[in-house]
Amino acid sequence: MTNNDIFKKLRVALHLRNEDIIEILKLVDFEISKSSLQAIFQKEDHPNYKPCGDQLLRNFLNGLIIHKRGPMPNKKAPVKKK
Repeated sequence: MTNNDIFKKLRVALHLRNEDIIEILKLVDFEISKSSLQAIFQKEDHPNYKPCGDQLLRNFLNGLIIHKRGPMPNKKAPVKKK
């Protein structure tokens, strides 16, 4: 199973549109154009097909966590007792 297959299955399972995916990627400061994203969802034999790299999938998953759960809260440093 390729990264493209995983990305497609996540998009369908979560009922995401291309605009939603672009917004999720912006949460982790990752920019992608609508046409580049569309090329990832093409079939492998399509002339505009583009393989989904590990970096894109990783950033999407990290953005999805923020989208679903919210940003990670800041952890307080432990207070040293005197």
